[in-house]
Parts: sequence; structure tokens; C-alpha cells
Amino acid sequence: MQIHLRHNPSSTVARCYLAPGEPLRVESGAMLAHSAGVVLEAKAQGGVLQGLKRSMLSGESFFVTTYTAPPQGGWVDVTGVLPGDLIPLTITSDRPFFLNRGTWLANSYGVTVESKWGGMSNLFGGEGGFGLRASGDGEVVLAVYGAIDVIDLQPGETITIDTGHVVAYDLGMTFNMRRAVQGRTIQSMKSGEGFVFDFTGPGRVLAQTRNPSAFAAWLSAITPG
Repeated sequence: MQIHLRHNPSSTVARCYLAPGEPLRVESGAMLAHSAGVVLEAKAQGGVLQGLKRSMLSGESFFVTTYTAPPQGGWVDVTGVLPGDLIPLTITSDRPFFLNRGTWLANSYGVTVESKWGGMSNLFGGEGGFGLRASGDGEVVLAVYGAIDVIDLQPGETITIDTGHVVAYDLGMTFNMRRAVQGRTIQSMKSGEGFVFDFTGPGRVLAQTRNPSAFAAWLSAITPG
């Protein structure tokens, strides 16, 4: 699969070019358009139990749609819900990634994307606890709110990121969740920063410049009733 991005960075669309007979798995509702002859099949990926885990625990759709290219090849356009960028992320067998809720759009056939417990850190960080684990060999297309920051940490290098801005991270890294002001809940609340992650390299972290949870809270606050 080859991926071409257009209309970036604020309204990005990813065109996924497929070889003859090549399948592409896509989040339900993420398809914008596809070329002639592409065949669609929607089902609960991995069975009913996996579909329930995806929808109830990871916040993704119950069904996953597989698009298969015809003998002459084809393409599928995918895009996110919120305004922002898309990024292709290369997954290798020795480098699985954790994907936060709502970021996954599509993946090539060599990649397995399944519900994953992100640890108590994610749960108490307010991001839902569960996300997705991407493993195997191939490409994943992720959607972000705003622009994307790709941060490659050197061995022993540490960075602190607000939980709501984390998109994905290398599962080979170590990380720790804590209050923004360590040991002081009231000060963390006053700062407007409840919880943050400390990531320590080597490894890669993807962050988004806007916080979907903060946006949802703002909309709720200004919506009558």
C-alpha cells in the first residue's frame, strides 16, 4: 500500500493506493471515496467478542470495513471527523504501537489492530484506559485534532505531554502518568493541567496540537441545556 496525503494540514485526506487484490481495513464511516471496482465487506473484525471489545472498551466502531482492490488495482480515500492532519505510521514486528481512542482510520493487511488495555495510567489520565495495539508489518493511518508532532526520544531522554494530546507511542518505551504538579491535586487543578505523561526514550511519541476532550468539554459548557 502506498499513501498520498492531500489538503493537509487542516483538512487532510489520505489516498491509499492498493495493488491488485490487496485489502485495506478501514474504520466504519472513515471512507470518503474509492475507485471503481473496489469491493467492500463490513464485519466484526476478529468475531463478535472482538467487535464488542472495540466498541465498548476502545471507543471504536463495532464493524470494520475491508476494501479489496480489483485486478487492476485501486485506491481508497479516508479522512477523520475532527479538523486536522493525518499521518501514516509504519509498524514493524519488533515495534508495536499503542494508539489512543479515536485516532485509528485504516491499516494495511499485514497489521493487526486490536483492543489493548493501556494501564491504570491511561484510565486515571482521563483518556479511557483502553486503546488499540497495532502490531505486525505495514502501515496505519491515524487522524489527529490539529497538527501532528512526531517526537523521537534518544536513550534516557524524557518528555512530558498532557494526556489529551497523546496520539500514539512506541510500546518499547517506558512511561509514567502523574499529576501536572506532582503530589498536589489542587495546584494541578488550578494550573488547568490535570494529568501528564512522562515518556522516556528510546522511542517515538506522536502528539496532537489540539485536545479533543477539552474541545468536547468546551462545547458542552456553551451548549444550552
